[in-house]
Amino acid sequence: MLNTITAAAETTGKAVAASGWFLENAWLIWLFPAVSFVLILLFGKRFPRGGSEVGITAVGASLVFGLITAIQWISEVESGGSGSTGPEGEHALGAGSLIAAAEGETSGGVGALTRSITWLTSGAEAIGAGIMIDGLAVMMIFVVTVVSLLVHIYSTDYVSGDRRYTHFFAFLSLFTASMLFFVTASTTIQMLVGWELVGVCSFVLIGHWWEDKNNSDAALKAFLTNRVGDMGLIIGVSVLFFGAGTFDIIGVNEAAINGSMSHTVTLVAAVSLTAAVMSKSGQFFLHTWLPDAMAGPTPVSALIHAATMVVAGVFMVARLYGVFFEGFTIGGSSINLLALVGGLTTLVGASLAFVQNDIKRVLAYSTVSQLGYMVLALGVGAWTAALFHLFTHAFFKACLFLGSGSVSHAVHSFDMKKDMGGLRRAMPHTYRTFMIGTVALAGLPILSGFWSKDEILAGTGGWGLFGGTGGNGAYTVMLAMGMITAALTGAYMTRVVYLTFFGAFRGHGTPHESGPRITVPLWILGGLAVVAGFINLPHGFQLVPSGWEEKFLQWVEPSGVSYFPVIEHATPSWTLAIVSVLVALAGIGMAYRYYFVRVKAVGPTATELPNGLTTRSLPARLGHRILVNKYYLDWLYTTVIVGFVKRPLAAATYWTNQNVIDRIVNEAGKRSVQAGNVVYHKVDQLVVDGIVNATGKISDGSGEELRRIQTGKVQQYAALMFVAATILAGIFIIFI
Repeated sequence: MLNTITAAAETTGKAVAASGWFLENAWLIWLFPAVSFVLILLFGKRFPRGGSEVGITAVGASLVFGLITAIQWISEVESGGSGSTGPEGEHALGAGSLIAAAEGETSGGVGALTRSITWLTSGAEAIGAGIMIDGLAVMMIFVVTVVSLLVHIYSTDYVSGDRRYTHFFAFLSLFTASMLFFVTASTTIQMLVGWELVGVCSFVLIGHWWEDKNNSDAALKAFLTNRVGDMGLIIGVSVLFFGAGTFDIIGVNEAAINGSMSHTVTLVAAVSLTAAVMSKSGQFFLHTWLPDAMAGPTPVSALIHAATMVVAGVFMVARLYGVFFEGFTIGGSSINLLALVGGLTTLVGASLAFVQNDIKRVLAYSTVSQLGYMVLALGVGAWTAALFHLFTHAFFKACLFLGSGSVSHAVHSFDMKKDMGGLRRAMPHTYRTFMIGTVALAGLPILSGFWSKDEILAGTGGWGLFGGTGGNGAYTVMLAMGMITAALTGAYMTRVVYLTFFGAFRGHGTPHESGPRITVPLWILGGLAVVAGFINLPHGFQLVPSGWEEKFLQWVEPSGVSYFPVIEHATPSWTLAIVSVLVALAGIGMAYRYYFVRVKAVGPTATELPNGLTTRSLPARLGHRILVNKYYLDWLYTTVIVGFVKRPLAAATYWTNQNVIDRIVNEAGKRSVQAGNVVYHKVDQLVVDGIVNATGKISDGSGEELRRIQTGKVQQYAALMFVAATILAGIFIIFI
């Protein structure tokens, strides 16, 4: 039965129902690209442009539908909900019914709109499937559809002439549909399905050029590494079902928040789900697949690293935040597993980006680092800051990835040291948009990355200078990790800019600017990287009216609803903002002095100092070696673990199979044959057959004797009867 449900808060007022035709039918947003996948796969080669026009049209329709859905949601939030309330808290929604969990009290927020149907029935348990639309879902729909549409357009030029052009666009559509299905899911089972679909699509697209062994190896590595973490998701979803008694996302969060699910169960579920986040969102120490995924086409890299696969883990934490907030006791703490994993990841990703020569790998490790920022923010209770950084990061990171693809398109390589340099004059549009993305990533004013990064640092609550920033705890260690990462980010991006766009060109041929199907998406993403930060200007920002402040928080964060924990928001700190910018500038300044002054002085084609610190200092050389070897994690996984499985363990298993298991089986067979012979010769032949033969002989002899009596002559029978009667009469006379 189709039904629509909203949840309301029990603590800060009651939620009012959200309503609107587009909100109620948001499932169409993922249906468009799903249908596109089928059409392209079946008929793509018959279309004039290989099916790419079908994919672009479908994703464009999803974007338009998503924009109208976002407008309806924002209208509901701004007006406090406009559903008409009936006698028992029932809100009319046209086609369905909307039941408010709160009855008869003043609105404290706008509750999520969920519509569902019964999907599976197991005994008395009915498992539903449907959509859950709120500010978080609307924001993700916008991010996914915008980036995906631009990637589709960009790809028409980038993979033009590819032998699997149609196949590529088919799976781009399925990738988009899977992510949209995931972010609009109303149950944890649906999230699990969407999660796995995204993983399968990434495997196909990373290995698009599977003829190259490196590409197929990267696809397998991504797939298998994610399977490790996915076990955590399966376990976590199962634990939550038995703890809360439902797969419904709202019900699960409510059970965690109101205490109907024990803290032990909530903690076990949160730890299990954290393992899933570590693999899907590239957190230390399961991040190793993500840089290798750069083997796929650059548009795929942009889509995976900016808007889809790697942010799925961050979204999952945000969607089930009641479980994590209560399970890890985030409020009032100073450290927890989620915050620690995120903090370590920011440092690991940023440090590894320094020693990469492949421009896409630098950006990949940068993505690892920025994802660590998001997970750190969720771990310290800065929910809105984490999602705001996801929002801004999607645009400037997609701009950077597509910019790197534009550069590689011109020089036919991704190696910055060997084949790039001096490209700013030959590729002015790519250079300018890349610089916009770089400044935003470095967190410099006034681009989008500055606002979201600063909000995360403030949200740690660890800034005690001049009154502090408040928040949900005193996560000073996380603040320090974030500050160090800010300096590292500015430094490694300065290195990328110099090696790619400055100095002398070190490649072959004559590089040229890319065509409009590549540069137009770059400028759109660059523009969004500039303005996206203004959507959540901090409270008390004197340069704008108060009505323009914290709009992202107002539109996206659940407010006054029972399925979201009560969290404290940090107050903006000008001192923290100034210090964080100075830290970033310090990192940029040191890298600038090294490359733009000292390396440039060596020669126009130089990329490093011939007598640098690593050649003169043993500690520096050891540190550099550790970074080059990626903290030896790949060595640990590939050489130690996989190598042990493939060689000693496999050899031991084979020996055991041949000499133990096979010997046991063979001996059992031999003993069975011997036992069979004994049974046949001794038991069957002598005993069983003897009894049967003897029975036959006895029966035959008895028959012969009876045949002598039963001759068939009536006179003989009469004589026997007379004798018997005479004997019987004598007995009666004598004894009676």
